[in-house]
Formats: sequence, C-alpha cells, structure tokens
Amino acid sequence: MAANAAARRSMVWQIVLLALIMLVCVFPFYWMVTTSLKTQIVALESPPVWLFEPTLNNYREALFEDGVLRTLINSLIIAICTTALALCLGVPAAFALARFEFRGKKDLWFWFITNRMVSPIVLALPFFLIARNLGMLDMHITLVLIYLTFNLPIVIWICTDQFRSIPYDLDEAARLEGASQLTILAKICLPLAMPGVAVSAIFSFIFSWNELMFGLILTRTAAKTAPAMAVSFMEGYNLPYGKIMATSTLIVIPVLIFALLASKQLVRGLTMGAVK
Repeated sequence: MAANAAARRSMVWQIVLLALIMLVCVFPFYWMVTTSLKTQIVALESPPVWLFEPTLNNYREALFEDGVLRTLINSLIIAICTTALALCLGVPAAFALARFEFRGKKDLWFWFITNRMVSPIVLALPFFLIARNLGMLDMHITLVLIYLTFNLPIVIWICTDQFRSIPYDLDEAARLEGASQLTILAKICLPLAMPGVAVSAIFSFIFSWNELMFGLILTRTAAKTAPAMAVSFMEGYNLPYGKIMATSTLIVIPVLIFALLASKQLVRGLTMGAVK
C-alpha cells in the first residue's frame, strides 16, 4: 500500500511538472497569437483582456498594406535557396570527410567547425563593406551566400557523424558489385543518413528564416526579410502590437510546417535500409 501511494504521489508530481513545462513553452505562443487578433485598444488594456472579439485586421493590414507578404516571400526564397545549397554542397563534403583519408583532412574539419563558432556580429561590418563595394546591398543572393557560410558547417558537422555511423562493410559490398562512389552515396549511404540530413536541413532553414542582424543591415526594400520587417514596426512612438504579433505569427507558421514535413523524413530515414 505504501509503495502504491508513493508511486501515485510521484505520478502526480510528474504530471504537475509536465503541465508547468508545457505552460512555460506554450503560453508565449498563445499570447502572441491572441494579441495578433486584438485591436490596439484591447491589446493595451491593463489588466489584460482574456475574453475579446477577435479580428483579422492586423493580418490584413500587415500583409497587404505594410508589405509583410513581400518580405515573407523574400524570406522563403532566401531560406529555401540557402538550405538547398547547404545540402547540395555539405552532404558530398561530409561523405568525403567520413569515408576517405587525405592530407589536411583534420585541418579542413577544424576549419569547418570554427567557421560556425565565429560570432556573426564580428563579421557584420566586413560583410557590409564587401557587399557595398561590390554593389550587392539589398540583393537576395547576398543573404544566401552569407547564410551559407554559417549553415554549411552545420550540415557538414551533422552529416559527417551520420555517415561515420554507417558500417563501411556496406561500401565494400557495393564496390564488389561494381557500384561507383556516387552510387554508394546516393543509394546506400544517403538513405541511411537521412535523419542527419533532415536535422541539418531543419537547422539550416530555421537559421536562414529567423536571422535578423544581416537581414537588417544588408537589405533595404527589395530583399527585406520578414524578421527585419517585424522590427521596423517598432520605429517611432506608437507601437502597433497587433501588427507586430501578427507578423511574428506569420514568421513562426512556416517554421512549424517545415519542421513537421522534415520530421516525416526523419522517421523514413530511420526505417530505410541498405537492402538492394
């Protein structure tokens, strides 16, 4: 009886702790979404109004009057291009680092890792001066190339460890049957490494989508990103909380959708094998 009572108390405390963790994680998102559905007057009420009549005016004004839709498209183009380039360049590089021995391999690996460890604020001024001198300010390609320098090391880091965990015997068996290195990568190693590829794709997309500093410094109008647009609402004395929260909600939604789509690839990669 005493053991059952102790087990029940432990279960209760676990449920309470889980509920608190869920509250801390979910409440900011709930507050952001509900504020985006409030008018400016209701959003400024003190104490906060919990029951109110929702409105979509903040989304309509932000998207079609303030140009948030254009910045969302810019962010989507930049994030997709950066992620695609990072995977196309990083996956073969990770495969080479994991499967081959060559001179300078350790130095190259160290260079990739240290590139990601450099604080972006240190490179902000040099990147700005280079982009200005080359006439590349306010261009999509500028942000894609800059984000690629930070995303490529992450892809290589994660995928290299993933390729190293794949038994080398599979490569040798495929070689005996006449498979080339490209075939081994595409048909054997890549399916087994898909969990790492999916995780690196998620990180690359989220970093490119959410990045603010370079988007704020290197863009003006044509290539302005959604996070930079959300910050621009905070200029002046009147803060349109509804528009800010509506823009923030629109920024979060694609990340959630992309993570859900990539999570399916994680499960698929875990269940796929090297069966010929």
